[in-house]
Amino acid sequence: MDIFQSEIFANMSYIVASMLFIFGLKQLGSPETAQRGNLISASGMFLAVLVTLINSQIISYEWLAAGLILGVIVGASAASLVKMTSMPELVALFNGFGGIASLLVGSAEYLGASSLGLISLTAIFLTLIIGGVTFSGSLVAYGKLSEILPGRQITFLGQRIVLIAFFLLSLVLGAQLIFGFELFQVWNPIYSFSFLILLALIIGLLITLPIGGADMPVIIALLNSYSGLAASAAGFVINNNVLIVAGALVGASGLILTNIMCKAMNRSLANVVFGSIGSASSGVRSDEDVGEVKPINVSDAYLILEAANSVLVVPGYGMAVSQAQHAVRELGELLEDNGCEVNYAIHPVAGRMPGHMNVLLAEANVSYDQLQEPEDVNPVMDTVDVCIVIGANDVVNPDAKDNEGSPIYGMPIIEADRSKTVFILKRSMAAGFAGIDNPLFGKENSRMLFGDAKESISSLVAEFKS
Repeated sequence: MDIFQSEIFANMSYIVASMLFIFGLKQLGSPETAQRGNLISASGMFLAVLVTLINSQIISYEWLAAGLILGVIVGASAASLVKMTSMPELVALFNGFGGIASLLVGSAEYLGASSLGLISLTAIFLTLIIGGVTFSGSLVAYGKLSEILPGRQITFLGQRIVLIAFFLLSLVLGAQLIFGFELFQVWNPIYSFSFLILLALIIGLLITLPIGGADMPVIIALLNSYSGLAASAAGFVINNNVLIVAGALVGASGLILTNIMCKAMNRSLANVVFGSIGSASSGVRSDEDVGEVKPINVSDAYLILEAANSVLVVPGYGMAVSQAQHAVRELGELLEDNGCEVNYAIHPVAGRMPGHMNVLLAEANVSYDQLQEPEDVNPVMDTVDVCIVIGANDVVNPDAKDNEGSPIYGMPIIEADRSKTVFILKRSMAAGFAGIDNPLFGKENSRMLFGDAKESISSLVAEFKS
């Protein structure tokens, strides 16, 4: 039994677990191997947890068992009961849990240790500041995505100045915590510790509250990266190699994903965080600018689709809200049976988290071969007979190409306006998540199919079957 509790056995097991993490992450790069990659990574984490329990001196297995049971209940409930349409909120919440877990690890180590070295104190400072920012920021993201909080920007006069001042103050408190110099005559390092946590939580709020709803995919990816960095710092705090590696992998992959999201919007990360899309009024056009909207009913839409040789579906958050993905897949299959070529154009920032639309269509068993990116479909958009836009307002907005005064000018879009006919499925004429008007609605080749997306698609399916 001694060999299993040795440091060599633990570190060798951690190396194997880290290899499983890396290999599993690589497998996640393809839909065909993603499930296997998820299982491989989970196996690596199971090995790491098992070895840690065997190797370390556990104070109370009773408390550990209680936490394990509680975690299993929460995790199983989330996996079973939360709908795929609510996955962005769940991801935001899980990011927050990762942040607060790291903060608690750093806090416990600081309060429980009699003496700490410079590296340990620096790592504790990082867990407190990054973990706190991640936790409070993720709660705000959860609130906005679940519509508990307004999706618009929430700002006040001088917000950036306050944010910078609080950040600089946190660095001063962090330096006092690490080096132990005398800040004030009656100031104790424990005060720095307490105020640092409070400042981290406030900074998280100040960073996330001004983010508009249209930028949420970027912020979800960024908060995911923060949670990984906080976990990696916590690994340094407790001298756990596998936690350092796992956190670094999450932090790096989150930053890469954040960069992909920013490129998809043709904006820098600094612009997203500090200069998000403005208020709804900044992109408002007059009715004359938008043009005359031309509604269409299901029967007429069916006749056009029945004669189409190529159809491109552009899904957005409207498909997620109405849970129309299964009906969309069924319509696609009926169109294919009618001799029509069907593809799905996925914009990287469609939905409210990275890959949101891919996940929903995969749930409906849509073939991955039919999913295409904007750069694939835009060159052949002129040959598309019908483009069906399902609640994807902002990623098909022609203002991104044509209107230099628009807040989204320069953002790469799916150029649905160039197809022969555009069907736009919406409940109403309300603006999209970015809060700006869309001149696509009034284009000569556009038709508005008003109503719930699932009901509209299901009605089209019924027309084909009849």
